[in-house]
Order: sequence, then C-alpha cells, then structure tokens
Amino acid sequence: MAAVQLSPRAVTDLERIFEFIAERDPTAAFATIKDVREAVQLLARHPLIGRLVDTHCRELVISKGRTGYVALYRWFEATETALVLRIRNQREAGYQGH
Repeated sequence: MAAVQLSPRAVTDLERIFEFIAERDPTAAFATIKDVREAVQLLARHPLIGRLVDTHCRELVISKGRTGYVALYRWFEATETALVLRIRNQREAGYQGH
C-alpha cells in the first residue's frame, strides 16, 4: 500500500476550509474535514485514480453534497508516495500559489 502525505499547503487548505464552514456550522465543518481526509486516503490503495492534469499532477474529485472538493496531488512511483499538494472547493477557481 502506498503512503499518502499532505503538504504544508494542503494542511493550510484544510484549515481554511474548516474555518469557512465552522462559521455557520461547526459540526458540518468537522464532518467535511473527516470526509475529505478519508477520500484522500483512497490514494493509498489507488494512487492513479485521479485525473491527469499535467505531466506530473493529478486531481482527485471528492463529492460532498451539491458540491465537493478537489485534491491536487503528485504520485511518486519510486517511493510509492502520493503527496497531496493542495485542496480546494470545486467552486474555487484554480489553486492559489501553486
């Protein structure tokens, strides 16, 4: 089974997502982060599941209600590691600072 790691930026993205949702519904914020983390762990068993977005990066689409999230990641075959670079809401445009 492959390793799944979150980059510092991905961790910051999760914190930002949590804070945004928690302003309205703290319980939903915890549930959302749990769901996103569980979805990202799918990469441990299926690292190539995400759609290829360029030569080195893939996107994992994570459904959540009427919207969802997208995790940008890189698969390193030599070390069998999926490194999650960024996480954003599907409604957000692109990845800031990637």
